Amino acid sequence: MDDLASSVTGTYSDAPREALITLIEARDVVRLLLHFAETHNHGSDEKRDAYALATDLAGRLPSKWPDQ
Repeated sequence: MDDLASSVTGTYSDAPREALITLIEARDVVRLLLHFAETHNHGSDEKRDAYALATDLAGRLPSKWPDQ
């Protein structure tokens, strides 16, 4: 088995970790991807990819803010 196919093992800290991006940043990414998809050439691969990624990411975000 080569290095890329071997399973990852190790010890991990119990310390709390910060999110890679915040909820606000994630919503901004979705907004920018949708803007890119809307302004790109009709039927292009880039437009379809941007829309698909925006849809996937938006589906993973909570529908309400945490304080609502």
